[in-house]
Amino acid sequence: MLPKIASETELRSLLSRLSGVDAVGVEARAAKLATRSIKKSSKMQAIDLAISMVDLTTLEGADTLGRVRSLCTKALRPDPFDSSVPAVAAVCVYPDLVAHARSVLGDSSVAVASVATAFPSGRASLAVKLLDVREAVASGADEIDMVIDRGAFLSGRLGQVFDEIVAVKAACGSAHLKVILETGELVTYDNVRRASWLAMLGGADFIKTSTGKVAVAATTPVALIMLEAVRDFAEATGEVIGVKVAGGIRTAKDAIRYLVLVNETVGSAWLTPQRFRFGASSLLNDLLMQRLKQQRGAYVRADEFSGD
Repeated sequence: MLPKIASETELRSLLSRLSGVDAVGVEARAAKLATRSIKKSSKMQAIDLAISMVDLTTLEGADTLGRVRSLCTKALRPDPFDSSVPAVAAVCVYPDLVAHARSVLGDSSVAVASVATAFPSGRASLAVKLLDVREAVASGADEIDMVIDRGAFLSGRLGQVFDEIVAVKAACGSAHLKVILETGELVTYDNVRRASWLAMLGGADFIKTSTGKVAVAATTPVALIMLEAVRDFAEATGEVIGVKVAGGIRTAKDAIRYLVLVNETVGSAWLTPQRFRFGASSLLNDLLMQRLKQQRGAYVRADEFSGD
C-alpha cells in the first residue's frame, strides 16, 4: 500500500522510484501486439465491445443544440435499423452543452461526459478551472475530462499539477474524473509514466492520452505505458484505474489493435467500458460498417450511417 501523499517532497520521492521506460522495448512490444489478429468468429464480439467503449465526442466551436441532440440519439441507438447494436459509453461535450445532452439522454445507460479545466490548453487559474468543473457537474455531467497543466509538469512543478488534480477530484463530487495527460506534449515516455502515476495518486478514475487537439495523439506505445502504469498501481494500492485513448483512432482495425493491447497487458478484467474507453467521433461509423460486413459478407457504403 502506498503512503498518502502529504507533500511535494513525498510526491517527488515516490515518482523518482519509478523505473525508466525502455523506449526500444516498449515500441517493439507495441508493434508486435499490433500484428496480432483475432479469429473471425470473435470479430463481431470485439466490434460490439469497442462500440460499447466509445465516448462519442463533439468538441467544436461550431457545436449546436441540434448537433448534440443528433449525437445523443446516435449514442443511444448507433444503428437505427438494428437494436442489437449496443449503446456507446458516453457522449462528451463542452460544459455549456451538458444540460442539453442530459435532457436528451435522460436516465439511459449513456453517460454525459464534459471536458473542463480550460480544455484543451489547461491555461487558466485554478479558480476558473474549478468553476468550469462545478458548472458541468451541476448541469448533469456524470464524468469530467480534465487536462493537466503541461507547462507546470514540464517545468517540474509537480506539486502544482498534483494539487490541481486533487482539487478537481473534490469538485467532481460523485462524477468520475478522467485526467488527460496530453502525451503528445510530454516529450518522453518516462514523462508519460510519471504523469500517469501522478494523476492516479491525485485521484483520477481514468487516465487519458490526449485532447485530440494536438498533432500527436494516442499511440500504441504510449497506451502500453499507461496500461502498465494502471496495472502496477492496482498491484501497489488495490485501486483499479481506467484508461482512455483519444485522438486519431478512426477504424475498427485501430480499435481492435487497442483491445488486444489491453488484453495482453492488463488482462480481460479491463475489457469493459468501466475500465477502458475510446474518445472518438469518426470511429463509430467504421465499427458499424465492419459490423455489417460481418453480417452481410460485403462492405456497405459509409453514407448508410449518419455523419454525426
